[in-house]
Amino acid sequence: MDVTATAFSQKQAPQSGPIIKLGRTAWRRARADKVSILVDGADYFRRLDQVLRQAQKSVFIVGWDFNPDIKLRPDDPHCATLGELLRHLVETKPELEVRLLVWGMGPVYSGKSLKMFGKMEWSDHPRISLKFDFDHPLRASHHQKIVVIDDRTAFVGGMDLTARRWDDRRHLADNPLRVSPDGTPYGAVHDVQAVVAGPPARLAGDIARGRWKRLTKQDLQPVEATSGDTPWPEDLQPALTDCNTALALTEAWRWKGRRGHREAIRLTHAALRAAEHHLYIESQYLASFGVARTLARRLKARRGPEIIVIVTRESHGFLEQAMMGQNRNRLIRRLKRVDRHGRLRVCYAVTPDGKGGEKEVIVHSKVIVVDDRFIRVGSSNLNNRSEGLDTECDLAVETATSEGRGAIETIRNDLLAEHLGAAPSDVAQVFAETGSLIAVIDRLNVNPRGLRPFDVDAEEGDTDSLVGTGIFDPKQPFWPIRPMATLVRRSFGRLSRRLFG
Repeated sequence: MDVTATAFSQKQAPQSGPIIKLGRTAWRRARADKVSILVDGADYFRRLDQVLRQAQKSVFIVGWDFNPDIKLRPDDPHCATLGELLRHLVETKPELEVRLLVWGMGPVYSGKSLKMFGKMEWSDHPRISLKFDFDHPLRASHHQKIVVIDDRTAFVGGMDLTARRWDDRRHLADNPLRVSPDGTPYGAVHDVQAVVAGPPARLAGDIARGRWKRLTKQDLQPVEATSGDTPWPEDLQPALTDCNTALALTEAWRWKGRRGHREAIRLTHAALRAAEHHLYIESQYLASFGVARTLARRLKARRGPEIIVIVTRESHGFLEQAMMGQNRNRLIRRLKRVDRHGRLRVCYAVTPDGKGGEKEVIVHSKVIVVDDRFIRVGSSNLNNRSEGLDTECDLAVETATSEGRGAIETIRNDLLAEHLGAAPSDVAQVFAETGSLIAVIDRLNVNPRGLRPFDVDAEEGDTDSLVGTGIFDPKQPFWPIRPMATLVRRSFGRLSRRLFG
């Protein structure tokens, strides 16, 4: 592991209490044997391909969406599709069971529509089970992105196994490999996934089994210990070993009599409050005014942290443009007004278009790094629905050792370097000299590939959320019309049965 420990981190150990607190900010916690952070789809998909081939008894895939026609290694002309790979695995491994649990509306939103609900050759095998999960409140979604192999290795983060997720770290404006299965090209996209080995993987398996049981009434048992080494990506050195980790969940509160979960949003607020020097955040959305209030208090404090937020600028569709985009701008305006000490940067990422201009790199990741002691990677966005409506799962790592702090600092520097089009060593050097992430951005943001500030007037305009936010970006289920969700779910199920048997 290449760890650059700065003079800043060597001199100053964390002073505040633990961020991870069982039952408050964590659903479960465990010590991990290994943890690494996989940046962008090319790295994640390649590592997943390696680990899937090591599976012996169980592969569990949980996602907002799933597309069996994607290729995990599009740079290999002989690469099979994901569906073909899963079929090959069960045919060559007689003990292997593959289970997929996909949000019921995911294929509709992503454009595959009813095709996914029919019989497909790749899944027509007794040891491949594909289920679509509609068990959630009206207008909610199942947003978790989890893959568990043999209860020994798990991937948790922001990436589904679907189209329009793959990109490499160059984020070129035009990349012939960056196309959907139907050949349609799409723009540059940045994302992050964590891979963890050991007891936390068993916990991720428990999450998958719990949802499977609620949907199918089938009570699956944990995977019995398998012989041999724990599945792990080839030639990947873990960023951290033998470290404290936790899983934090979101699940609709008191839905169908279940208590629900709010650990993920509590973890977010605890992380923001705990930062002493630096907060580094990547998020697809920045639309939670509860999060904004916590950030505002940190900016007002005389000795609060620097706050770097990298978020998507481009909005798609009416809902995102009218609600998420406008609320993001109002939220940024509110934070700018209270940034009396000049410790805030809110940016979006760009890449040169080859014609003298630039295109945005869509940020789909959900990452929070606190100083050099804590990192959270998961599916939770900084919007309302991720706080109490959608189903979410985040992995957190917290460390107090010098090796662990150096590793988290290295991860943060690597992420920032990618956005700046700079070398991680240059980021580490400037940070070592200044102790400031803002200084790093100001000094190294000189390349065509870089970060751009949001052009939001701090003085003119509203700073409160738009009227109707509670309807279009709700924090909790719509209790009075809950029966309608059941009606929609049953009607859709009947239609798919009529069409496909």
